[in-house]
Amino acid sequence: MKNKNKIISSTLGLFLLVGAQQASAQSAYKEASNAFAMYSQTGDIKNLDNARKQIENIYKTRRDSSKTKVNVLRAMVMSSIAYADSTRTIKLNADPIDLTYQTLGKIEERDQDGYPGELDYVKQNLAAALIYRANKSLVDQKYDAAFEDFSKVDALNAKSGDVTYNLALLATKAGKSADAIKYYKAIHEGGKMTAEQFIELANLYDKQTEQQLALSTLEEAKTKFPENKDVLFLLIDKYAKNGAYDAIVPIVDQALKFEPENIELNYMAGYANENANNIELASTYYQKVLELDPNNYESNLALGLINLNKYLKDGDNQEAQYDAQNFLLKANEIKPYEINALKSLALYYQKAEDDTQLDRVNLLLNQLTN
Repeated sequence: MKNKNKIISSTLGLFLLVGAQQASAQSAYKEASNAFAMYSQTGDIKNLDNARKQIENIYKTRRDSSKTKVNVLRAMVMSSIAYADSTRTIKLNADPIDLTYQTLGKIEERDQDGYPGELDYVKQNLAAALIYRANKSLVDQKYDAAFEDFSKVDALNAKSGDVTYNLALLATKAGKSADAIKYYKAIHEGGKMTAEQFIELANLYDKQTEQQLALSTLEEAKTKFPENKDVLFLLIDKYAKNGAYDAIVPIVDQALKFEPENIELNYMAGYANENANNIELASTYYQKVLELDPNNYESNLALGLINLNKYLKDGDNQEAQYDAQNFLLKANEIKPYEINALKSLALYYQKAEDDTQLDRVNLLLNQLTN
């Protein structure tokens, strides 16, 4: 009978202990909830720290730390600390960002639907805290750490164009071109791509040797930002490298409005129009180059060749003969051993039947080519 009474007494004691623990946990949960509510109303960090202390009292047992409502509240508290206490005045055994992730990991996926507002709150705080930390890493030139934090923000589905753009820039800096292109595409899909971002994406395609994608990206940028100088100049350069001179002709005058005395651009305008068979217009651009730089070899040679062709077709065209001679001689003076100018002079002297000068030029050509 005594043994039976002892068993009953022990069991009763255990029930009382469990009951006391549950009551204590419920009380601590209520205290934590109230303290967090006070923080939400006042923004006072002291209330937030009190909520943290109360929730940690519950978190001591495995049973209580596995309860969904406890973990949701703890995640809200820890994420708030991560965001609001950026200088980390509240001392914890780990970074509150990491503690928030740890707590979220204990919430079963099937239970998450019951707390949509609370979990959105946690994710917003996490995103803000991660962005703050990532920006600090950028200042310290810790690009890998910044990329990691911005990637976490992206994984939280925080709809922020700035985050996506930072990821694009960091991926570019890290040489992760494929990742960078992915982020630029996400910005593009959002419909808020800037002219600078179009250019950066085009440059990435260039690195990936995707020339057509680079070109089409710049063409779209030109459509969206018709007055953007950088887009226009880069597009002209791209057309030139691809030999698409016909495409340069309609837009080169717009570029020249930005820089009317740009020698390279005026020469390109002349060259593009010459390739499009707009010979007289091409000549005016070449003349403009020579007004800016009389010793420009390319434009002297170009004008010499244009007039040489006229003279070769019409031997009675004295103006073409005179201009061909002058421009070709000037080109030869600038670069005495340049083969193209010498060959052009040989054609001129042959047409003019100037055997003395023809022999001189041919002798020099033989010396240079043998």
